[in-house]
Order: sequence, then structure tokens, then C-alpha cells
Amino acid sequence: MLTDTSPLEAFIDALPKVELHVHLVGSASVPTVLELARRHPDGPVPADERELRAFYEFRDFPHFAEVYESVSSLVRTPEDVATLVLGTARDLAAQNARYVELTVTPYTHQRAGMPMPAITEALDHAVREARARHGIRVAYIFDIPGEFGAEGARGTLDHALAHPPEALVGFGLGGIEQCRPPHRDAFRDAFRAARAAGLRSLPHAGEMTGPETIWEALDGLGAERIGHGTSCLDDPRLVAHLRETRIPLEVCPTSNLRTGQVASLAEHPLPRMLEEGLFVTLNSDDPPMFDTTLTGEYRVAAEVFGLGRADLAALARNAVAASSLDEAGRRAVTAEIDALAAG
Repeated sequence: MLTDTSPLEAFIDALPKVELHVHLVGSASVPTVLELARRHPDGPVPADERELRAFYEFRDFPHFAEVYESVSSLVRTPEDVATLVLGTARDLAAQNARYVELTVTPYTHQRAGMPMPAITEALDHAVREARARHGIRVAYIFDIPGEFGAEGARGTLDHALAHPPEALVGFGLGGIEQCRPPHRDAFRDAFRAARAAGLRSLPHAGEMTGPETIWEALDGLGAERIGHGTSCLDDPRLVAHLRETRIPLEVCPTSNLRTGQVASLAEHPLPRMLEEGLFVTLNSDDPPMFDTTLTGEYRVAAEVFGLGRADLAALARNAVAASSLDEAGRRAVTAEIDALAAG
């Protein structure tokens, strides 16, 4: 176990980072959620800190999705949206993150009564403020909530095409994977249109279902990156394909533990994914809900999986390479990582 003064821990703290898999609502800190719960006392979320932390003890992924939806129901105004973005930017900047691709599920905010242009205006404002206040670049991925099927796909696509934020770079698909099959064609159509508009295909897949969901993401949705993807190891042909094509996998170890996808961190497949030569990035997913941070995930990689400085720097470089940063941005962050690793 690392100590508080461990040189490796200090290296992790100083490591320039990129976050590719973090959700807007799931990134809300406990104080922010408490503020929203007190502001909207008719909501289903506890306004007491101890009760809220107990509320975040998840039985399984469906229970997590239920809690997530409850917290999302507290986000009712464009100001709430901007506050969440800026909170995430502040928290990540404090961890030496230089860039984040923040997953937003605009359809849930539309259902809460927010007009698309107002949501977009809040997102654009937050990008500018995050750069000015915290020195971090923010981009967005618009995520279909899979449980809402074709309706969610249409609503998300309409927003992405008609009122896209300036920093919108990707189109995603989340939620409970078992709900997807009846809506496969609707999801495929939405991704086809989003990709035609220049957005990257960045769906979740293979977190709570098997390799078939990853294959569908690749073949049906044209995925350029896979959110989670941990079940890929169950299919040697898929592992070989991912290795050959260098499709990045956004791995979130603590998330998988907290939602019951693995029994313990020691049993997490990340080490084997690295042994197989897969293109892995480290991410935090819903950090306050899972009692983690992006830095915390790098510490897990060191403490639990035994990765050293070179391995951790390689994971940080992978995140830069897999990102939607412009070439100059990629070079700048990579140079920072290289300088720290060389020192």
C-alpha cells in the first residue's frame, strides 16, 4: 500500500491527465447534490449528508440507474446545468486534468422542461468559464439514455443536430444495456446521422452484458471508442480485433466495483486487458457517487494492480491519443506527461 508521502503517489498527483468517461450528473459533488436537494425539496433525493451517502450505496446496476435518475431529476434549470459543468471542471483541474470529454444526457433535461437552446447556451457558457477560471478545456458527448429507446434516440439526435454546443465532439449511448435490443435500429439510425454530421461514435458497451454488445457498438454504431468494454475478454476473436484496430477502451475500475460488475478491485480485468495489449484509458465515470476521483483511479492502478511510473504515464498518454483534442493540444499535454515521466 502506498503511503501519503510515497514518490509514486506524488507522481500520480502531478501527472497531467485527460478524462474521457465522466457523466455530468454523476460528477456532481455531494455538496452540490445537497444544495440541489434543498433547492428542490419535492425531489426524491435526501437533503441530509449522511442519508445521501447511504443513498449512494448501490445494490446493483439497475439500482444505480434508479439513483442516478433521481439525482438527475434535481437538475431543472440551465443554471443548474452550468453549475454542474463548472463543478466538474474545478474538481478535475485540481487533479491536474488538462481536458475532459463530459458526457451529457440532454434528453433528461428536455424532459424536465428545459428548451434545447437554453441547455446549449448553458453548456457553451460553462466551457468558456471553465477555461477562464480553471484552465481546463471541456468538450461534450451527447448521450442517449438507452432506457428511453427510440424516443430518447430521437430527442438526443435532434438536440445534437439542431442546437449543438460549440464543444460537442461525440455521440454516445448509455443506460442499462439489457434494454437496447428492441431499439437497435433506432440507435443505429441515430448514430448514422450523428456520424454524418461529424460527431464521433462513443457508446458504452460491454459493461453489464457480454461481448455481443461490444460487437454491436462496433458494427452497428461505428464505435471509435468503447465506454467500459470489460466483457471483451470473454471473446478471443473480439480481443484480437480490438488489439489490431487499437479501439480505445474507457475503463472505470471503481465504478465497476460499486455497481457490482466485479466482486473486488483485485478481480478487475484491467491487468489482463493490458497483458492482452489492448488500448486502455483510466476514467472515473461518476466519481462522487462512487467515492473516487480520476487521480484515485490512477492510485488504484498503482496500489491494486501494481503499475509503476512508466505504466501510469502510458495510460495517461493513451487518454490523450484517444481524445478529441486538436493536434496542438495533444502535443502539449503529451509533452507535459513525457517531461514528468523523464524527471
